[in-house]
Amino acid sequence: MCENALRFTAKRAASMEGEALSALCTPALVVDIDKVKRNAERMIKRCQNLGVQLRPHMKTHKTLECADIMTGGSRRCIVVSTMAEACFYADHGFDDILYAYSLPFDKVERCAALSERLDLFQVLLDHPHALEQLKKRPLRDGRLWHVWLKLDCGNGRAGVLHSEPEALRLAQAIAETEGVELTGVYAHCGNTYNCRGVEKIQAVAQETTDLTLQFMEKLKAVGITCKSSIGSTPSCSHPVKDMAQLSEVHPGNYGFYDVQQSVIGSCSLEDVAVRVLTRVIGHCPHRNQLLIDCGWSGLSLDGAGKLPTGYAVIEGHPNLKLLSMTQEHGRVEPISGLLDYSKYPLGSLLTLIPYHSCATAVMHPVYHVHSEGRLLGKWTPTRGW
Repeated sequence: MCENALRFTAKRAASMEGEALSALCTPALVVDIDKVKRNAERMIKRCQNLGVQLRPHMKTHKTLECADIMTGGSRRCIVVSTMAEACFYADHGFDDILYAYSLPFDKVERCAALSERLDLFQVLLDHPHALEQLKKRPLRDGRLWHVWLKLDCGNGRAGVLHSEPEALRLAQAIAETEGVELTGVYAHCGNTYNCRGVEKIQAVAQETTDLTLQFMEKLKAVGITCKSSIGSTPSCSHPVKDMAQLSEVHPGNYGFYDVQQSVIGSCSLEDVAVRVLTRVIGHCPHRNQLLIDCGWSGLSLDGAGKLPTGYAVIEGHPNLKLLSMTQEHGRVEPISGLLDYSKYPLGSLLTLIPYHSCATAVMHPVYHVHSEGRLLGKWTPTRGW
């Protein structure tokens, strides 16, 4: 979107307060602020009941406003996944920021700048070569690099495998390195995303918790004490009791939730706070289809169309399926029967509940915030890496 168009979009959004959602140009991402607040309050309460620190992840929404809601206004103790997010939040008064991404060597100097500027900026690593990078760049004024060790407890993405001797050796090396502090051990139980139902979610949460706590005991046996943190939205939406023995948890998607989380069992469809508004732009009776003005550039292809309703849930229309998308078009057809085109006149609105809100949100330069269908304003996310 060109700069002038962005300015026009921002100006228009600012002037629409109090109007109905139907006043928006489409495709448009809309956020129900009442649901966001309710989702955030529930997670804060869960963590308080467990007695663990909540460190919410910012990667789903990437906005100041939602960060304020998720931190209860403290602007402290957050997780980010990009340097762009880290700098964005630091520039707007946030502190105690954990950059929870295996340390990229091209960004060491930027990490150093934030470490020297903020009260607490923390990095994450899972390889001895990353530790060597920190050794080569000592921080000024006697400051320490605050480092979390990324542990793989079965998720199979980043992290040193919990059972490998290298994990303990790397933790010891971090703890023994001058100018560096082992702040904590961090595990992401993203394997909860393969679950269906609370029982299976909690089984994975229990396993991740057990493996993390067992590793903490190994550290204690060699004289090392530090924090422990696990997280994912499914595991933190249905925490197990033993998670109370952890220092922190770090879920993120729960502010918005999405169809994927409802399928997993993290939430109900009613908890999902985001929608994409789209309009009917074509009737195709020879194919028994509608065309809509939302393609993958307004929704994403995440989920691969495997829902019974395709790439999204079309709210209020259980017999409609978003069959496929090109960049700017979506093809909608009935799950059964023939379309009654009189119910879907050209220009009429449809509401898509996204499969994965993280992937959908990143497609939009502005989020339109509403309460009970009346526009309140806009949130502008940070972008890039």
